[in-house]
Amino acid sequence: MTVRLVCQSASLLLTYPGEGWAETLSLVAGSLADSRETPARTLADFCADIAAVPALELGERYVATFDRSRRRTLFMTYYTDGDTRARGARLADMKALYRTHGWGLGDDGELPDFLPVMLEFAARVPAPGVALLTDHRPGLELLRLALEDAKSGYAAVLRALCAVLPGASPRDRKEARELARTGPPTETVGLESGFGPVRAPGEGSRR
Repeated sequence: MTVRLVCQSASLLLTYPGEGWAETLSLVAGSLADSRETPARTLADFCADIAAVPALELGERYVATFDRSRRRTLFMTYYTDGDTRARGARLADMKALYRTHGWGLGDDGELPDFLPVMLEFAARVPAPGVALLTDHRPGLELLRLALEDAKSGYAAVLRALCAVLPGASPRDRKEARELARTGPPTETVGLESGFGPVRAPGEGSRR
C-alpha cells in the first residue's frame, strides 16, 4: 500500500484551491495514474470529478465545507480538545515532534494540527507521521462521517486516507466514539515511496 502517495496526494487535495491549482491537480492526478490500489484509485476518481470545476467555484465549495462548520474542520485537535488549554499543549507537542524529525513549519502561520500539514509530514517522515495520523484516527473518522453526511465530494479523500491507516473504519458515530474511547489499533503499515519531493510546510497550503 503506497501510504506516502496517499498522504502526499490527500495533503494537496485538501488545501485551498488557489493560485496554481490546475498545475497542482494535474500533478496529483498524474502521480496516481499508475496505481491500482483502491485508496489511490479513490483519489484519482476525486481528481477526475473536480477537474472541470473552475478554481473559484471549487474554492467556494472548500470554504463552505471546511470553514463554516466545526464538525468539518481540518484542524484535528478540535476533535480531541476543542477550545481548551489542552489543545495548546497538544499543538506544542506536535511542533516538537516535527522539529525532532527536522521538519519545521513555514512562515505562513499555519497550525501544526491542520490536516494537510500533518499529511505532508507523514509523506516526508512516514513512521512518526503515520503514527501521528493514527493517534488522530477518531477525529479523522468523525470528519469523514460529517463529509459523507454533507454529501461532499471531499469525503472520498478522507475515505482514501482512513483506508491506509491501521484497522477498519467505523460505520457510524457510535463506533467512532468507541474508537476514541478505546484508542486506534496498532499494526505495521507499508510505507513505500510516494511521488517526487514534497512541498515545504505551508507552501500553497491555504489561501
